[in-house]
Amino acid sequence: QVQLVESGGGLVQAGGSLRLSCAASGRTFSSNGMGWFRQAPGKEREFVAGISWNSVGTHYGDSVKGRFTISRDNGKNTMYLQMNSLKPEDTDVYYCAAGRRSGATMTLDECDYWGQGNQVTVSS
Repeated sequence: QVQLVESGGGLVQAGGSLRLSCAASGRTFSSNGMGWFRQAPGKEREFVAGISWNSVGTHYGDSVKGRFTISRDNGKNTMYLQMNSLKPEDTDVYYCAAGRRSGATMTLDECDYWGQGNQVTVSS
């Protein structure tokens, strides 16, 4: 059974940092681009960041550029999202996903596997 399991979310004050992890099991995603998305209640899931299969390419949503950093360790089958300078508007449920292609850009429809979601709450 293929699973993506997120961890590292929680409550933090504005200006603080959190690091999300996404551990894959059941298969390797070393040839796939992977990414992070987020979703607030009643809103569409939006792209946050993506990373290519070999970590050479990264892509970020405009709202997180310069604050968030995506990385991966293929040896551990794990992806990370370092979130710095957090703002209250970053409060969302964060999902990791495995893309169908090898690059860093992906849409919702191009992701075949999803994590269960991890709540991040930033207080003002």
